[in-house]
Amino acid sequence: MGRTKGEVIFEIFNTIVMILMMLITLYPFYHVLICSFSDGNYLIQQRGMIFFPVGFNLKAYELVIKNPNILSGYRTTLLIVTLGTSLNLLMTSFGAYVLSRKRFAIRNVMMGFILFTMYFSGGLIPTYLLIYKYLGLGNNLLALILPGAISTWNLIIMRTNFSEIPDSLEEAACIDGANDFTILFKIILPLSKPVIAVMLLFYGVAHWNSWFSAMIYMRDRNLYPLQLILREILLLNSSDRMLSGTNMADQLSVSESMKYATIIVATVPILLVYPFLQKYFVKGLMIGAVKG
Repeated sequence: MGRTKGEVIFEIFNTIVMILMMLITLYPFYHVLICSFSDGNYLIQQRGMIFFPVGFNLKAYELVIKNPNILSGYRTTLLIVTLGTSLNLLMTSFGAYVLSRKRFAIRNVMMGFILFTMYFSGGLIPTYLLIYKYLGLGNNLLALILPGAISTWNLIIMRTNFSEIPDSLEEAACIDGANDFTILFKIILPLSKPVIAVMLLFYGVAHWNSWFSAMIYMRDRNLYPLQLILREILLLNSSDRMLSGTNMADQLSVSESMKYATIIVATVPILLVYPFLQKYFVKGLMIGAVKG
């Protein structure tokens, strides 16, 4: 059966709208990319949209890569992402497993207390005093990892996903003598790969983009994560440190494009991870969001 005129018109309209949305979404990133390859002197003179590099120049990337603050920021961020995401996944899995077991009598009560934290918190000052003064985690990377070990929203998603797994699998494992750790690691988690991929993406991106906690708790510049270094360059105009040792002409040439180059260097790695998790993303999110 052929399509009706209305269906054809709708498909054409829908295609045009999707293309426009794609262009609107991609152009900001493309703009930053081409500006990072442009000469700063010409870039400052440009007004409006840019579609091609003006005065092609790679000096900005050379300075960014040689900057020791960028390298130390990368090292710190990778450490935080690796340790933090691993802890997040482990703790969220433990919490979701317990709260999804029907034999856990007070699971609804516990879930109520956990949901309470989504709407109410102690605030910045009490949290600062707790972490910096009473726990002694000031200027310690653990201050960026431990307070956010479990996200309530992610816990709900994973708990819902675990609840969808048939109880008969757990009962069969219990008959064979399996304990809770065996059930979790050998049955529940292998059947939950899509939602685990979603958790890895959510937690990993959150750690990669985090800067506020580091600004509050870190005093040693060697412990600054990449996003805090990026913030200093973009908002506090601290790029002069990266330009030391270059002549005045070179400074004028790359000072503007260097900011864009720093954004690209700080953004591309996390963008490269998404294609490997994309096939699990929608499936895992939907499984965790629909309760049977």
